[in-house]
Amino acid sequence: MRRWLAAVLGAFTASAAQAEPATVQAYMSQPQVKADARIAYGPAPAQVVDLFLPKTRGPHPVVILIHGGCYLAEYRGLAESSGVAADLARRGYAVWNVEYRKLGEPGAGYPGTFLDVAEAVDRLRTEGPKYQLDTRRVLALGHSAGGHLALWAASRARLPRSSPLWRADPLPIRAVVSLGGIGDLKGQASVFGGACGPEPIPQVIGLATRPDAYADTSPAELLPSGARVVMISGAFDHVMPPFTGWAYVQRMRKAGDSADVIAIPDAGHFDVMIPTTAAWQVVAGVVGREMARLR
Repeated sequence: MRRWLAAVLGAFTASAAQAEPATVQAYMSQPQVKADARIAYGPAPAQVVDLFLPKTRGPHPVVILIHGGCYLAEYRGLAESSGVAADLARRGYAVWNVEYRKLGEPGAGYPGTFLDVAEAVDRLRTEGPKYQLDTRRVLALGHSAGGHLALWAASRARLPRSSPLWRADPLPIRAVVSLGGIGDLKGQASVFGGACGPEPIPQVIGLATRPDAYADTSPAELLPSGARVVMISGAFDHVMPPFTGWAYVQRMRKAGDSADVIAIPDAGHFDVMIPTTAAWQVVAGVVGREMARLR
């Protein structure tokens, strides 16, 4: 047992010494790629979607891409995620890159941020015929805070009618790939807060003014969602370490949902959103595998 433990610790130490996870500066300094179209779904500057289209003939399967950034306005969002959006478009997917109001912007928080995501997702039905989008094959890909919002968007059919977030007939999202995302806001908020600070989650869900704030904002409270989920983290993710994804997958499976978890070696929180990294190649492969299931 001691020899086995020493071997494992030695391998981990060697891997850690070799690993150089991408920094937040590397993530934020990525060159921006221009989208094929920008579509406004509301009057606020942040209420827009950037659409990236493949060169192939439609109808195109759709990846709803939701960026992270601790829900904070200091992160631009669309600019940093445009590179992976363009890469996915080259792989044959239409990418619906969602912007939303973030903390620090008028109307952000509860219910505004969630209503933005809901409106942006449902707008696919309106724009689908124009851009040859296949709204029967929709996968959500979210990073960090966007991982939470992607999981939430796929759970909207479970929202109570009493919630201000409830909408009739939400667009079905059949699969979610969450990259360092948080599914259990109540149980894992302290983990997420270690990197983003303790304020963003309480602020974005309106915890100070609503005793049941988790009931309509935390995906963990809206299970089973019916969507297949893959929780992906870099092995060195300092925001949402791999154990958080594993814990959420266990909760999903217990509720009857299909879910998997992947930890990518030598990767951190941002490698999974930079198209030149080996970690992104893993993510793109998972997106391809999960999209192939949506027939």
